[in-house]
Amino acid sequence: MTTTSRWRALSRHHLFWPVAVLVVLLLVNVPFTPDFFSVKMTDGHLYGSLVSIVLFGSPLILVAVGMTLVIATGGIDLSVGAVVAITGALTCSYISDQADQDALSGVLLAMGIGLAAAVVCGLWNGFLVARMGIQPIIATLIIMVAGRGVAQLITDGQIITVNSEPYKLIGGGYWLTLPFSIFVVAAVVAVTVALTRRTALGLLVESVGGNAEASRLVGIRSRRIKIMVYVFCALCAGIAGLMISSNTSAADGNNAGLWIELDAILAVVIGGTSLLGGRFSVGGTVVGALVIQTLTTTIYTIGVPTQTNLVFKAAVVIIVCLMQSPKFRAKVFGGGRFGGRRGDRQAATPADTAPAPEAVRTMEVS
Repeated sequence: MTTTSRWRALSRHHLFWPVAVLVVLLLVNVPFTPDFFSVKMTDGHLYGSLVSIVLFGSPLILVAVGMTLVIATGGIDLSVGAVVAITGALTCSYISDQADQDALSGVLLAMGIGLAAAVVCGLWNGFLVARMGIQPIIATLIIMVAGRGVAQLITDGQIITVNSEPYKLIGGGYWLTLPFSIFVVAAVVAVTVALTRRTALGLLVESVGGNAEASRLVGIRSRRIKIMVYVFCALCAGIAGLMISSNTSAADGNNAGLWIELDAILAVVIGGTSLLGGRFSVGGTVVGALVIQTLTTTIYTIGVPTQTNLVFKAAVVIIVCLMQSPKFRAKVFGGGRFGGRRGDRQAATPADTAPAPEAVRTMEVS
């Protein structure tokens, strides 16, 4: 295999361009912050820009992982930001009412209440989409709007503060020198990958996203799959809500998780998952979330004016998405109408939305 062939094969990998952009963004910070890649040990904890990127990007990674499965079924979930706010509001509200806010049992119960509320939101979204046949963007828009109001009702329109060391651990604590939230994210991602790539679940999700009706006709309970992914997405958003409120030791029903759904969707797309449903990549989503968080860090590092940072962010995202398009790369870097050879145009891409054939041929779920 020649060097050109190896490069062409490498550039076609669905993680190549997201990882390349992530590396470029990291390197851009070096001239402005010479010790950007340095990691220091202080009081038994690791500190540094790289650690901060993963720490502050943890909630986004969680939400984006849940969003990946929803999008893989051909849906969308706009309610995750509101679910983040509701979970944080309920949890902090319960803890603040306790005589001893450091009591582990009280903190665990408060977290259970918050996550239970998130699951209920996911069940509601799944019911509207799978059972009632409402378009996902409309069904989830209900909680996106009403849920934010519910969170403010829970907090009485105020910012609820708590002073609980056990609760602080989730989003702002350290364990084995690293932020505890990193271990939470790693566990959720590992479980998700294991369930979707080591079992038939991933094929079923891709099959439903490729053609829900065909999946139903061959015995796959597509409605149940859809409800399950919406519940999982809401649960991930709930855990992210615990992290965000824990890190600030406060619950803000108005601003907690605000617009995180848009960043999550961007992370999923950057990671190579098509919005039309079908094939998905959890690993690509994680890289995409890190790209979004690194971009946010870079904007502040290089001193982009506040009033233009959203435009700058959008421009970078557009460039990433264009670089992932085989037709765009062929037209820019290749020759001819589509550029390159016939084989290049027919190569499988992350945007492929066809359902996995083995899922339709061999999977029959009772």
